[in-house]
Amino acid sequence: MYFQSLPERQFFPFFPSPGGGTTGPTQGPPSTPPPFTPPGQGFNPPGQGQDAGPPSSPPPSFVPAESQQLQQAETFAVDPGSIRGCLFRFTYIWLRDGQQFWFYPTFVGRRSVSGYRWNGFRWLYFGISLRQIRSFTCV
Repeated sequence: MYFQSLPERQFFPFFPSPGGGTTGPTQGPPSTPPPFTPPGQGFNPPGQGQDAGPPSSPPPSFVPAESQQLQQAETFAVDPGSIRGCLFRFTYIWLRDGQQFWFYPTFVGRRSVSGYRWNGFRWLYFGISLRQIRSFTCV
């Protein structure tokens, strides 16, 4: 359903109107359809394919042991290359503030990681700075 309550020109005066030009309120949807995009080639967040949704099952029912070696070595931030090996795998995360949880990473950037965090009932989309992660292990 398409409706128009206020002219877009009021908020974006520098954008051209659907009929061309840059003056006057728009009269409805554009007269030409948007360019064709082949199936499976639409927009996806960085590094995410069509099937980058949450896992279809809960995480494992156990809590892995945190490596004592990693706890003793205080790092500034987790290296993106190290956690990249856990993409699309169940990963247990320990944060510097004491929180710990199951995570399913779907994207690793230079300074952050995003994916799905298990809240005990379902997967929720979640992102976090690599600086906040104390340690992690993937299964």
